[in-house]
Amino acid sequence: MPPLFEILFEDADLLVVNKPADLVCHPTKGDEYSSLISRARLHLPGTTPHLVNRLDRETSGVVVIAKNAAAAGELGRSWESRTVEKEYLAIVHGWPAADHAILDGPLGKDEKSRIVIKDCVRPDGSAASTEYTVQQRFTRENQRFSLLHVRPQTGRKHQIRIHLAHAGHPIVGDKIYGPDEDCYLALVENRLTPAQRAQLILPHQALHATCVRFIWRGTKMEFTCAPEKFFRDFNGKVI
Repeated sequence: MPPLFEILFEDADLLVVNKPADLVCHPTKGDEYSSLISRARLHLPGTTPHLVNRLDRETSGVVVIAKNAAAAGELGRSWESRTVEKEYLAIVHGWPAADHAILDGPLGKDEKSRIVIKDCVRPDGSAASTEYTVQQRFTRENQRFSLLHVRPQTGRKHQIRIHLAHAGHPIVGDKIYGPDEDCYLALVENRLTPAQRAQLILPHQALHATCVRFIWRGTKMEFTCAPEKFFRDFNGKVI
């Protein structure tokens, strides 16, 4: 059997894993390997695991899973209190003008898009704030890219992806907020062309949840993991 996931930590109440890119968190119509929660159920037979945090299908990185309802409730209150610290790595198009910045922009539904789940920056949206620091600027095939360390200050849907794209630096490989949203429609309709794959550059979006910190029953917990090979190879830097 193929491995279910990389386990970063496990005890009687918690299971922390490194979710691979291209794996949805919620159940699908596929087999028991087709979602993170279904894989957690395979790993924890006879239990009802709960995802404490979630990542987009193509975002890899740290996901915390509670093994029981009591632990899920405790952890859920921590997330709601906004005391949880989350850090991401992202590779974006271009070189941001500032080495460090905070991107503020209210987020709401993108009513002009054909993609139902797509949001955008709009004046009447919900407040959102994303902090980034440039870790590396590099060039590949005469194109400029940057490796960013990102800290979301709020937890809106697609927040990091939207804010970076709105700032003119979309995440490499992002099929929704990149240069052509038809790449996403082509993906879900199984008609992604070689030209579209070449335009995306990477097979998955270069966004990785590298660290999560929170207080658990009086103890400060920190979980980290490195991004996948396609991410590491693209920027050529040991992360």
